[in-house]
Amino acid sequence: MRTARGSESSDMTDVSAAGRSIAVDARLQEYALAHSTQPDAVQRALIDATERAAAEHAGMRISHDEGTFLTLLTQLSRARFAVEVGTFTGYSALCIARGLPDDGKLLCCDVSEEWTSIGREHWERAGVADRIDLRIAPAIETLRALPDEPAIDLAFIDADKESYIAYWEELAPRMRPGGVLLVDNTLWHGRVADAEPDETTRVIREFNDHAAADDRVELVVLTLSDGVTMARRR
Repeated sequence: MRTARGSESSDMTDVSAAGRSIAVDARLQEYALAHSTQPDAVQRALIDATERAAAEHAGMRISHDEGTFLTLLTQLSRARFAVEVGTFTGYSALCIARGLPDDGKLLCCDVSEEWTSIGREHWERAGVADRIDLRIAPAIETLRALPDEPAIDLAFIDADKESYIAYWEELAPRMRPGGVLLVDNTLWHGRVADAEPDETTRVIREFNDHAAADDRVELVVLTLSDGVTMARRR
């Protein structure tokens, strides 16, 4: 390989992660968001409706740049059947559904009629309601009732953190080869690197260790939003 000074070297030079990354402060985050695809009228209406109805819980909605990422990845993976665990007010479901073809299907798992009713209205406005199958029931029961064969093209986990491993174990065997499995909040406000983690952080670290050791997938933890693990089924 050629080194930075242009000399030849037969050895690979190990560059630390810190040497390849930058600290993302609020100023840089705003710049990145400003230069990404912006929410359209329906998405903005759903964001506003979530903030009005959910108040202090509105932060459970994914950020709009993560929503754009979900749409693009759904399109790039050519997903036809997707599964979402944890729907809240439906923003992530809207983004995934928009990336599906007209005959594609998204199975949404949630336990709240109240929060998901906000999403239903906006799915209709966006013209994607016919692509979404919302199941109001404990997600683990809905997942266990799915056929065992690997037929899922894309899955997104963003629900109770204590059940992340259980959801992963139901979904991973059902992902088709090449299917994409995404998990949200895996950096947990940066606390996963803390020396003395709190209980929720400890649970997420256990999940991260579990996923990293799973030889059924190859994965990367992205620093997008609050951390997104992206895994590809081998």
